[in-house]
Amino acid sequence: FLQLRQEGNQRELRSNVFVPCFVGTKETAFIYAVTSAGLVHSVTRSCSAGNMTECSCDMNLRHGGSASEGWHWGGCSDDIHYGMSFSRRFLDVPVKNVTGKSGSGLAAMNLHNNEAGRQAVAKLMSVDCRCHGVSGSCAVKTCWKTMSSFEKIGRFLKDKYENSIQISDRLKKKLRRKEKSQRKIPIRKEDLLYVNKSPNYCVEDQKLGIPGTQGRECNRTSDGPDGCNLLCCGRGYNTHVVRHVERCECKFVWCCYVRCRRCETMTDVHTCK
Repeated sequence: FLQLRQEGNQRELRSNVFVPCFVGTKETAFIYAVTSAGLVHSVTRSCSAGNMTECSCDMNLRHGGSASEGWHWGGCSDDIHYGMSFSRRFLDVPVKNVTGKSGSGLAAMNLHNNEAGRQAVAKLMSVDCRCHGVSGSCAVKTCWKTMSSFEKIGRFLKDKYENSIQISDRLKKKLRRKEKSQRKIPIRKEDLLYVNKSPNYCVEDQKLGIPGTQGRECNRTSDGPDGCNLLCCGRGYNTHVVRHVERCECKFVWCCYVRCRRCETMTDVHTCK
């Protein structure tokens, strides 16, 4: 992370990460949010592990707690405040330097989604405790705050992606919903925002660089993103049988070679129409 803070590496990383194919879409919103969350999570973990000289555990929680309830803060709480501050300096400041405070609706959207990723990490913080006492009793507990797994944070952001909010591309005093009838509904910090509708990823579009899903292999029995119903976009799928030949039942023969049989298997392969 010390290397990432060097100016040249910062420019290189940003140029690699933030070149979205379709600017201002829901997918772009998710990329910004999950990248920001990942940076917070990784830096904070490094702080707690003692791998960075600028930070360590969250010392603000030490020597607090509730003695009457038999617990106190201790251990090594994740210093998420440092991780979030690092993320803001690394990801937000360059955007503001180029575009002003927020510049355009698109820049404001990206800054908001960066913050949404950070808020996801903070929102999913949990409290872990360890018991102390004679014969395994829990007379006193030492507790500390820890981040959730990044898998859980990713699922949270995926849900936000699926419920993302379209906003107006005309930036006035603040971000506004695209639908005028919904503008009284507040936009929360953890909501993901987008400006432009996503293109149709199901159909090939060479100008936009979209390969489409025709010919993609799919799983007939899956209800997930690899399932034929979703991946084939309702067009249906073709099924053909693939013959596999491989060596099997291999045995070492003294001395000195390996003898194998040739085994054949027939597999159904499904591809989108």
